[in-house]
Amino acid sequence: MDEQFNAILSIALIPQTVALIAEKEELDEMAAMNAFYQSRVYDYLSNEETKTWHYSPMTLYSMWKHEKETGEVAFPEE
Repeated sequence: MDEQFNAILSIALIPQTVALIAEKEELDEMAAMNAFYQSRVYDYLSNEETKTWHYSPMTLYSMWKHEKETGEVAFPEE
């Protein structure tokens, strides 16, 4: 991962997405972080080539929630 891409993920997207998971799913921060890191959405997000990092934290949360409920990763229409 290059430095700029890593910064986008670690400073903005991941913490904000984990915070949404914690808030909306009523989980503590550690449980929310573990749930996100174990998801396929996170796998896509951590791969710069998928361009998943373009999505907002709310969109990433929605994708994570959909994956949790259905087992499938759904990408939003652009």
